[in-house]
Amino acid sequence: MLILDIMIPFVNLTGQRNAYRKELEEAEKSVLDSGCYIGGPEVRALEEELGSFCSEPPCDGIPCGERRGQIDAVTCASGTDALTLALIALGVNPGDEVIVPDFTFIAPAECVAFLGGIPRFADIDPETLLIDPSSVEALIGPKTRGIIGVDLFGQCAPFMELRKIADAHGLWVLEDAAQAFGATVISGDESAADAAAGAKPRRACTFGDIAITSFYPSKPLGCYGDGGAIFTADVELAEKVRMLANHGSKERYLHETVGMNSRLDALQAAILRVKLRHFEDELKVRRENARKYDEFFAEYNARVDAGAGASAGLRVSASARIVPQRIVENCTSTYAQYTVLAENRESFTRVFDAAGIPHCIHYPQPLHEQPCFRELAQGSENKNAIEASKKAVSLPVCAFTDVDFIIDKLRAAL
Repeated sequence: MLILDIMIPFVNLTGQRNAYRKELEEAEKSVLDSGCYIGGPEVRALEEELGSFCSEPPCDGIPCGERRGQIDAVTCASGTDALTLALIALGVNPGDEVIVPDFTFIAPAECVAFLGGIPRFADIDPETLLIDPSSVEALIGPKTRGIIGVDLFGQCAPFMELRKIADAHGLWVLEDAAQAFGATVISGDESAADAAAGAKPRRACTFGDIAITSFYPSKPLGCYGDGGAIFTADVELAEKVRMLANHGSKERYLHETVGMNSRLDALQAAILRVKLRHFEDELKVRRENARKYDEFFAEYNARVDAGAGASAGLRVSASARIVPQRIVENCTSTYAQYTVLAENRESFTRVFDAAGIPHCIHYPQPLHEQPCFRELAQGSENKNAIEASKKAVSLPVCAFTDVDFIIDKLRAAL
């Protein structure tokens, strides 16, 4: 039995492939038989479908600069490439400062630094784990050019506030939705009143001047290798990104600027088109899985707060609460991971290991403590980012994870 438990995958890609095997194999065979492996009709069709997915429902009604309704999607070779291409298109130059969250994967800060820019690390909200607008505003200086908001663990960053700050200081906003393609926010003030008034939800990848996502296999919408996409409602930006991703060329052998080779291959596009057809259904299952975890940890924390012992199947100890990432009202998350803050993470991960429950630490240290960024660290510490790095732990939540089974294991182990 223990062997079976250990074999629980963190993301059940095999289960997903088995569910869609016939569709995937037909799509794969079609590409392989076509002889068109780079670009071509599959890639064009995927870009149209991705753009339509983000554009519907309409994304108007929020003060996010001059926009039109349709979102253009440009695919590329990876989420990291998408960030790099977006930053180049936005005009990041050596010495420019870009504000990024301190608690996230390294890619946003890495891409800024790779282009010669200087990442400035903003603290996070201690409950949502998203970038803190007040910390952002405190970092703005004469060299600041833009803000990168990361949709961490599948929930959109507070773009209403970030946009107000950006507009007041003449900055651009880049949305890193590598973990949140498919997440939504109610239009307007993201308030209960707006939801009651029938305001339309707006999807991730529509909140910045430009946005990106990743199709890495473990992402909510993933391919079978690396892949990414850039999204914008700005026609000129879209054309610039497309040219940059193709060696700076709009037409063959005519290179208007220095670019790079970053293209999504047709096989990956075909796989993503199949998965996109099932994507909304998978998101519903992810959210239901998260609801089950929420319910279990609420019960668990109630016993901790009450100082209960081993009653009702929960063996708890004082000061051992497990608090899930808070999802803002009228927002939905893709739950790229189900992430909690454990007051005694080491003890809980030992419990998970003993029960054969897979888990990951996202992320073990804030970015300003990474060796490559230590010389950029500000004098003051980002206390919330540091605290989150000590407590955060993620559990499996994908649509093909048996969360009931995992919760039964947790109930017996905790």
